[in-house]
Amino acid sequence: MEPRRYLLYITQNYSFAILRPLQQAIRARGDSVTWFLFGKDINADYLRDDETCLSNIKQVKDYSPCAVFVTGNVVPDFFPGIKVTVFHGFDARKRANDDHFFIRDYFDLYCTQGPDTTVKYQQLAKKHGDFRVVETGWSKLDPLFDSNTVTTNNEKPVILYSSTFTKKLTSAPQLLETIKNVSKNDRYKWIITFHPKMDKSIVDAYKNIQNENLEFIETDDIIPLLLEADVMLCDTSSILQEFLVLNKPVVTFNNRLPDKCMINVTSPEEVFPALETALSKPADLMKKIQEYSDQLHPYRDGHSSERVLDAVDWFIREGHQGLKHRSLSLMRKIKIRKEFGYYWL
Repeated sequence: MEPRRYLLYITQNYSFAILRPLQQAIRARGDSVTWFLFGKDINADYLRDDETCLSNIKQVKDYSPCAVFVTGNVVPDFFPGIKVTVFHGFDARKRANDDHFFIRDYFDLYCTQGPDTTVKYQQLAKKHGDFRVVETGWSKLDPLFDSNTVTTNNEKPVILYSSTFTKKLTSAPQLLETIKNVSKNDRYKWIITFHPKMDKSIVDAYKNIQNENLEFIETDDIIPLLLEADVMLCDTSSILQEFLVLNKPVVTFNNRLPDKCMINVTSPEEVFPALETALSKPADLMKKIQEYSDQLHPYRDGHSSERVLDAVDWFIREGHQGLKHRSLSLMRKIKIRKEFGYYWL
């Protein structure tokens, strides 16, 4: 059997960390994998020396992947191979309109992260009849549960602060002074990291308050930071869910839909006492975190990427049978062709 070929399609820098575990799993099977980077926000410098990248549509067609893995909402329909979404994050519930579950007609296969999303997507698959859903776990989190990964043994508690870039939901402007003042306390180490789309003025403001207890880090791979931290301070961002999967406590500031597994506060004055409570890991809180993470992402074996590849094998072999023809609207076809300068229908 010839090695299979896979394409990793990304438009944002954060997608490197999501798809690299898949790349590793593909290589372990002796198959071929390459990247396609598209958009003004992507930085090709993040590619590693052992990673290859295609640069135009002809190369993609010549490569003829059996599957294209996508973390965003859109993928060129004219690329060869089945289109597989592995998602760019958990459902952070930022919007009231369930945008996380909006079907855009680009994908043949949805690889869901856990029961929290699987049930809803299975209902949508039954309604639309033109795609399949397989619960696999999320490839990005495989390194969290790698047997070779060890959480840092911190000399003092580490607080990780991250915030959504969404202007209506971000806590960054409101908490700047509080974090600046609290970080002067030598009892804690602070790590600050933001989404790549965060407003530059906010990023600069937090860089300017760095001190011996507070470090601002820009990275395309947040996994090491999640492992190092003892508690997270956040707002309404899917990154807090990645942290909860580690069974670690989170303090949220004005979360849009706070869950019982979070300690939610509504004023800057409440932040420090809430962090102290979180660091004490109350038994009731930890129980709620465990229950929440079991619904969100029950997989702790570090093999979600392998399950994604198994799902692709199944879809190619038999999963596509009985599906209706998936039809992308003419307007969407025209739009994406215009972006690529490719006008063949």
